[in-house]
Amino acid sequence: MTFQQPKPFVTTHTSNQWSSGICDFCDDVPECCFSFWCFPCFACSTARKHGECLCLPLLDGYGCIPPITLAMRVSVRSRYGIQGTICNDCLYSFFCGACVWCQMSREMNVRGQTVTLVSSQPR
Repeated sequence: MTFQQPKPFVTTHTSNQWSSGICDFCDDVPECCFSFWCFPCFACSTARKHGECLCLPLLDGYGCIPPITLAMRVSVRSRYGIQGTICNDCLYSFFCGACVWCQMSREMNVRGQTVTLVSSQPR
């Protein structure tokens, strides 16, 4: 009698869409609360998590459209291959800046997770 052992498979998030919507705050309640109570600190820590300068979001006060929020959103979309347009990024950055930072943070958390090997064999 021959048994074929199940092979492990790798799960990753490879969609070309955002893993959560712009207003899906309940997907990560602790980060949502952090952004609500201390938004400048949250934006700085999110920029740092992305590999940018810690104080970069503090420059967002200059200009009609927040330049750092816009640039970070475009960068996150580019890094993870997420579809979208610069026009949508401008609109979201202008009208929903805090929501954009929360969405980017959630996306980095989802996409930055380590690869998981799944096997049906009991240990």
